[in-house]
Amino acid sequence: MKKIDYKKELKHLYKPSPKSVEIVDVPEMNFLMIDGQGDPNIAKDYGDAVETLYAVSYALKFMVKKGELAIDYGVMPLEGLWWVDDMSQFDINDKTKWKWTSMIMQPQHVTQGLFLDACEQVKKKKNPVALPKVRFESFYEGKSAQTMHIGPFSEEGPTVERVHEFIHAGEYRETGKHHEIYLSDIRKAAPKNWKTVIRQPFEDR
Repeated sequence: MKKIDYKKELKHLYKPSPKSVEIVDVPEMNFLMIDGQGDPNIAKDYGDAVETLYAVSYALKFMVKKGELAIDYGVMPLEGLWWVDDMSQFDINDKTKWKWTSMIMQPQHVTQGLFLDACEQVKKKKNPVALPKVRFESFYEGKSAQTMHIGPFSEEGPTVERVHEFIHAGEYRETGKHHEIYLSDIRKAAPKNWKTVIRQPFEDR
């Protein structure tokens, strides 16, 4: 059986240094996605989305492992796109107006057909409330600036500002949505040790 560590293979995208802001060119990749809005700390829809994304991702992992491909891989970390209608008004500390897409990257060998089969399997076993909202979709981000934030989510502000200042210093402008990748299991790790990739796409002025 072939084993693949996608976080290791995609280290430049999923393990940036906390000491600097880096430029990466993020290719088109496939994701499981669920959209929502509101403060993720209090919105039940967010918790429902995360539960569903992991349920379908693990179903896909075991289908691929036991199927003809016989590939064993680790489920990728939870990611989030965050935005407001007017991104010039995006406030990292005011989450009540946020809109979001919660998502988990899927390897290239995961197909639409496998996704539909996995959803049916999850429906029979757990039938999570957000299952009808999940979709399998490609997403392209392109040129982006990113760094690693270490610490609680509530202290991300200065890290986000550092990424934006880096973009402005290069005479670029932000485009797309604020992107976070959650590398730590917050149920087990202390908040001071949480690792979150902070990413922001940008373009020429």
